Formats: sequence, C-alpha cells, structure tokens
Amino acid sequence: MALHGDLRILSGTANPQLAEAICDHMGCKLTPILAETFSDGEIRIEIGANVRGADVFIVQSTCSPVNFNLMQLGLILDALKRASASRVTAVVPYYGYSRQDRKVVPRAPISAKLVADFLSVAGMHRLLTIDLHAGQIQGFFDLPVDNLFAAPILLNHLKDAYKGEDLVVVSPDAGGVERARAYGKRLGASLAIIDKRRDEPNKAKAMNLIGSVKDKVAIVLDDMIDTAGTICEAASVLKDHGAKLCVASATHAVLSGPAIERLENSHYAEVVVTDTIPLGPKAKECSKIKVMSVAGLLAKAIHNIHTESSVSVLFV
Repeated sequence: MALHGDLRILSGTANPQLAEAICDHMGCKLTPILAETFSDGEIRIEIGANVRGADVFIVQSTCSPVNFNLMQLGLILDALKRASASRVTAVVPYYGYSRQDRKVVPRAPISAKLVADFLSVAGMHRLLTIDLHAGQIQGFFDLPVDNLFAAPILLNHLKDAYKGEDLVVVSPDAGGVERARAYGKRLGASLAIIDKRRDEPNKAKAMNLIGSVKDKVAIVLDDMIDTAGTICEAASVLKDHGAKLCVASATHAVLSGPAIERLENSHYAEVVVTDTIPLGPKAKECSKIKVMSVAGLLAKAIHNIHTESSVSVLFV
C-alpha cells in the first residue's frame, strides 16, 4: 500500500526517452513539466500538474552537459518541495562527479560530496541510482540511497551471445577486480587483470596482463566508458596475448572526446552499454555499440519504493 500519496513520474531534459520507457513499463504517463532556458542561460522550471501530497520520482541523469543537468535537477527538486510533494525521489541513473569522491591532491574539493549536499538541500528525500563509480558515495547522503546494479541486464546479453564459448572476464584496472570476479562467477568464466598506470586524468596506459586469455573470448568490464582510452588499450593488450575475440561491457556510456572513433577502430567485436546516458548522434551510428535498457529495472525499483516493498530483491 502506498504511504506517500499518488505516484507521479517527472523527467528533466537529460534522458526523457528513458523516463518514457519507465512509464511504459509501469503503465502510467509522465507528469507534465515545463523546462526552458532563458536567453541569458538561466533555467526556468514549472511543474504542470498538482503534486501536493504525491510520491514523486524525477528521472534525470547528471550526464553531459553535467552542470546544466545537475542545476535543472536541483530546480525541479526545489519546485516540488514548494509544491508540497509528500516525498521526492531523484532517479539519477548516472551520478555525475562520482569519480571525484576523495582528495587526491591538496587543496582540492570532494565534488561528489558537494553534489550530495546540493541535492539533499534542494529537497530530495531519496536517491535511486545505478552502479555508482564508488560505492562509498552512498555514505555522503543522510538519506536513503538505492544503488542498483546493471549486472543482470548486461549478463543476460553476454550469456546469450557467447553461450558455449571459453570466456574470460577482464578488469581494465585493479579497482575493478571485485566487479569482474562477480561477473566471472555468473558467467562461469576465468579472470584476468590489466595492470594500468595513469599519469594524467583521462589518460592511461595499460602495461601488463595478469591471467591467461589465449584462444578465449575476453570480456573487458568497467562501470563506464569515458574517452575509451583505457578500454581500447586493454583490447590491444588482449589481442597481443592471443585473445580469440574481444568484447567490452560497461554500464555508463559517457563517450566523451575521441571515444566513438577509438571504439570504432578498436579490436572489439561489440561494446555493450546501457541507456543510463542517452547516446549522441555519432554514438548511434557506431556499428559496435549495443544498448541494453535499464527501464525495466528502474520501473521495478520505483514500484517497490512507492509501495514500501523491498528493493533488495533487485540486487541479484
């Protein structure tokens, strides 16, 4: 039974297609919202229906343009707070600034914490997200955070596409070993690790391979693909060590800078991602990118949150 009023789903301008797909799964319609930009760049927000006493979910990834989408989300939260919504859940499939979760040099901000404070003060009661870059970001909030995993969606495709193959799951760096091990267990695959050294932000060099990939289908696993430098370098290393076929899999397709060109010219047979971030025109034309939707997963989570059912049943 819903304890927080009628269900309302809204969408910012970051990923309206995903919001529509979520509503299709739930058999409801998006609540109308006016989101415009004034000539000086300021954002105008107006909720187009009564939300007093309602249980509201806002779908808005804080992807590129990151600062615009983040500010828009904050303004929508404030509008809902002032419109007396009973509870407001921010559905942020991709949480921007998540890679800036600690101080790595002196006199630097912890940007992921600042974003958490901003959203909390703006009026958010709960956060629903997918595959946070750093799980400890959940501790930056003094409110409930549901961090879902896209693994079941990606694994279903990989199991069907490469059934019967000798698989090895490859982590492109030491930090992703736990994720790769979990995928490997579900796929019945072995594990390999790329030893990576990073000298500058967005620039990495893959050095050594730990494990055997010879004559195997190598699945390179990461939480996101940004400039694709790391993941494409990993494919070259795997091919040099005798991999039969290279496949990339990641939740968030950030795909900035030269990423599309790099992936198109890489050794990968396919690059499997989700729609937490909408693909740009160039990415849609890339023959190697295959998109799996998280709409069904988010719809189930929204239903369970709204009805006060367990969300942990989705962590499989």
